[in-house]
Amino acid sequence: MFVTISTTGTAGNPATDLGYLLHKHPDKAQAFSTSYGTAHVFYPEADAERCTAALLLETDTLALVRRGKGKGRGGAPDAALAQYVNDRPYAASSLLAVALSTVFSSALRGVCNARPERAAAPLPLRVEVPALPARGGAGLVRRLFAPLGWTVTADPVPLDTAFPEWGDSRYVRLVLESDRLTLAEALRHLYVLLPVLDDAKHYWVSADEVDKLLRAGEGWLAGHPEQQLITSRYLSRRWSLTRQARERLELVRLAEADDSEVEDIDNAVAQETEEEEKPTPLAEQRRAAILTALHASGAARVLDLGCGQGQLVRALLKDTRFTEIVGVDVSVRALAIAARRIGLDRMGERQAARVRLVQGSLAYTDNRLKGYDAAVLSEVIEHLDLPRLPALEYAVFGHARPRTVVVTTPNVEYNVRWESLPAGHARHGDHRFEWTREEFRAWAATVAGHHGYDVGFVPVGPDDPEVGPPTQMAVFHRADTEKEAKAA
Repeated sequence: MFVTISTTGTAGNPATDLGYLLHKHPDKAQAFSTSYGTAHVFYPEADAERCTAALLLETDTLALVRRGKGKGRGGAPDAALAQYVNDRPYAASSLLAVALSTVFSSALRGVCNARPERAAAPLPLRVEVPALPARGGAGLVRRLFAPLGWTVTADPVPLDTAFPEWGDSRYVRLVLESDRLTLAEALRHLYVLLPVLDDAKHYWVSADEVDKLLRAGEGWLAGHPEQQLITSRYLSRRWSLTRQARERLELVRLAEADDSEVEDIDNAVAQETEEEEKPTPLAEQRRAAILTALHASGAARVLDLGCGQGQLVRALLKDTRFTEIVGVDVSVRALAIAARRIGLDRMGERQAARVRLVQGSLAYTDNRLKGYDAAVLSEVIEHLDLPRLPALEYAVFGHARPRTVVVTTPNVEYNVRWESLPAGHARHGDHRFEWTREEFRAWAATVAGHHGYDVGFVPVGPDDPEVGPPTQMAVFHRADTEKEAKAA
């Protein structure tokens, strides 16, 4: 089975950027092992004007028989011999969908550190699937893909060209074209809709398939006109799973219509009290500590520097004491996700006037960041190479000079308490360093002394008597501001 993904480009934005987005080099032919065969990735063409990536799945038919038993797990459910005689080596199916998610996992999530702006932007895309089983015919193919922004060409494949009177087979040659979608969106559409059109899965459909469906369907499935058919077929018509998926999708739709969070909608009935209360996630404890520090400072206009996907921005928006909130991040994709998560395009005029999301690097001075009451650097500094840290220090404390600066960072001493973290490893693969409490306090004191701030420290999370808290927080107050307040 075979699928190609093509794009076009210019000298300034070459089509070969597709290799960065897929994390597969155009000059290499690569092979990847899957549970049911070998996936090959290669590029039939790759230049600045046009680039095509091909995924060829070479199935292991014996593995299909050994691992699959019965309807939906080993092949098409058409006959008793289907596990031995079937179209799985030739036609796109759930096998190809799984290969897409395995080989292009980062692209499916929209992750591309090398070209983040390209990953977040729509591309001119052309997807071709030479043989796609379509139970429902070409009409169903168009009803599934067209509402998602695709121009659809679905040509039925005749049973036998030598005998046209036999009619068409259930297969189509599919061509999808669009310049309105990101690569990640295109891959998620294929991941869900290929097995839906085939209407058979090669593996047992368990409860976690609902989560897979909703992750891949985020942003498009809740409002799709064929949502019921998609959920039913994707979940192999398992009634309990289909009902669960539809209920969760309806909550998403209601939340979007009401400009609310799903959690705020789904709160009519309190959850059953458990014998042991679940601990509050560290990220929530960290946001609560930051909000407490901001309230104590009296800040109304706040910068979230390195805002990422907007979790803190969303928390700040819920508190009317913050009249202006600016989220800053170098990643265009992170800002796009943040905008979607806070529902920026659905906000009322008054609420939207309180928040801005801007692209910017914290390693450079930026006049847009001057004059604010407070700035937050939450889990940011550890992502910088140490030689670049002085540039951030000056940009924030020396140039922007907010009245209050809140900085949080991991306490490396606490890492021994994480059972799942191997010894000597950082908590995140992108952390350039993690400091002890003494190292963090020394850094903070030096920054405060150089730039005219006073600094205090707050533990975040359980304060272990031996190794301290999991997160350490420093709260800087500009010294001249405190003097002005006392004089007043």
